[in-house]
Amino acid sequence: MRRSSCPSQRPRSRSRPSSSTVRRRISSRMTSDCKYIVNSGGDAVKIILHGNNFDEAAAEARRIEAAEGRTMILPFDDPLVIAGQGTIGMEILQQTTGKPLDAVFVCCGGGGMLAGVANWVKHFRPSVKVIGVEAADAAGMTASLAAGKRVELDQVGLFADGAAVKLVGEETFRICQAHVDEMITVTTDDICAAIKTGFNDTRVVLEPAGALAIAGVDRYIKDKKLRGGTYCAITSGANMDFTRLRFVSERADSAETLISVKIDERPGAFERLHSYMDAEGVRITEFSYRYSEKDNAHICMSFQSPSREQSDSVLARLSGAGFSVEDLRENELAKVHARHLAGGKSVLVGNERLFRFEFADKPGALKAFLTHMHGGSTWNISLFHYRNHGADIGRVLVGFQVPPGDEGRFGEYLRAVAYHHVDETDNPVYKQFLARNE
Repeated sequence: MRRSSCPSQRPRSRSRPSSSTVRRRISSRMTSDCKYIVNSGGDAVKIILHGNNFDEAAAEARRIEAAEGRTMILPFDDPLVIAGQGTIGMEILQQTTGKPLDAVFVCCGGGGMLAGVANWVKHFRPSVKVIGVEAADAAGMTASLAAGKRVELDQVGLFADGAAVKLVGEETFRICQAHVDEMITVTTDDICAAIKTGFNDTRVVLEPAGALAIAGVDRYIKDKKLRGGTYCAITSGANMDFTRLRFVSERADSAETLISVKIDERPGAFERLHSYMDAEGVRITEFSYRYSEKDNAHICMSFQSPSREQSDSVLARLSGAGFSVEDLRENELAKVHARHLAGGKSVLVGNERLFRFEFADKPGALKAFLTHMHGGSTWNISLFHYRNHGADIGRVLVGFQVPPGDEGRFGEYLRAVAYHHVDETDNPVYKQFLARNE
């Protein structure tokens, strides 16, 4: 859902002015690559990109309006704009005639779409709930309805940038106050999961703001533990940056659980932990370790399970089996940063050799790899990193402590395990960031 503030030259009559006499300007944010298709007007149309969000673009549009005597075409706080977006509600009711419809979920930024849909739906089918959905870090309408007046936010998050508005419209607030049943706020992870849901269902990649309503439906059903209802989520906008897809993919998988586990620092402890997880029927998707203490090993790992309830059960049984476990699912530092930084230089590691291994990544492949690596090995593993990226090739980075004089026997061991491997001990990145300073 794109938002733009459009100051255009005020026409002298009500007839449509020709494109040769009208110079239209559009101000829009610069948080993503912009692609405009201008059907008519040619050189008469000028595109201005200004600011990092809607509010900065709108301020520039108002400046141009005042300086050049143009007319501001408001993106949401205008009765005609609200009415136009309200036709979405008309189409929904036309397409659900005779069908039970419990609620319509609408994304909300400035409130134009929410106000228009709510106005129409409540007039023609008042029994249907209208529920607005906002990003938790840009919940202007939620705050305003709770306060009974428009509330201007100090700042807004930009992940769902198509709905990132500090102050909702005056007219949109009035209508929403009268007709909207409730508001729901969703997290960035909720939005990413909704983008994945939309793609799996329609093979369309929605932008974050466009997926807000799906995230709202999912949150509403889970929070209220509902079954059997009929809900409509209005999806709008596919202005997705390709560079964002990696982040969305990382955060979209609600089936993935990120945890830290403390195990004994002794041979076979890795395999014991993995065997326990394998017996639980879950798939490990990430496994990071760096030797840092003589007695304990700290593992950052993630696994997939069908539901949060099963993940909770796995964590409870892990703790019951004697593992020290910490749930990191809601830890933003862990999810965004720490999982990628776990490790580093260790003053306890000497005579370390670093190897990169590859294998066909399929169910059971990591367990087989650990079994092969443990069998016949007398060398301490000082570093281990694995991350499943959904590819057909699994890649593991392993550090071994190989004392002087053991190189020949260690070489025989590597040939025996028969995995494709590359010696990275002399890699400058390893020397700079992982190897102990001699």
